[in-house]
Amino acid sequence: MRTATVERKTRETEIAVSLDLDGAGDCDIETGIGFLDHMLESFGRHSMMDLKVRAEGDLHIDFHHTTEDTGIVIGQAVKKALGDFAGITRFGSALIPMDETLTRVAIDVSNRPYLVWRVKIPSARLGEMDTELFKEWFQAFAQNAGITLHVENLYGENSHHIVESCFKGLARALRQAVTPDERLEGGVASTKGTLSDE
Repeated sequence: MRTATVERKTRETEIAVSLDLDGAGDCDIETGIGFLDHMLESFGRHSMMDLKVRAEGDLHIDFHHTTEDTGIVIGQAVKKALGDFAGITRFGSALIPMDETLTRVAIDVSNRPYLVWRVKIPSARLGEMDTELFKEWFQAFAQNAGITLHVENLYGENSHHIVESCFKGLARALRQAVTPDERLEGGVASTKGTLSDE
């Protein structure tokens, strides 16, 4: 069972995440930020992981801490569920169109965290959320999941479409990368023989 539950409590946020990488895309998301809930539901659905998120944060200040910390905890849960990374396909990519928008996402689930973010979002806000916070979420997720993540919006005009295509692209690429490769017979897709630092 590739499942994990992670909880994190600080003076700024209290977050609990449970997920199943081999689920059916069932989501139960409550962060207190409507647009972030929408993106995380899309992420869970298109990755086909079951995802439950409960987050309480200092939203009276702004949405930064809750957004970033949610990325941290979901990333930690993905890494925990993967264990030693054995048997997975490892690489994944997706090209996601949404009306006028096209976004490309590529990942390497390698325990080598890195983010390349080539995304310009025309609007400063979506709903009540500052759009600059989406990079913070992807950075936190990549760092804590232990993945190399490249996100590039090739073109687009609608800010909602641009952001959503990034989350859907991550979801589809991750789904591909964590799928077991039967030809590995439980081994690791690496010449080093390991992707784990433990």
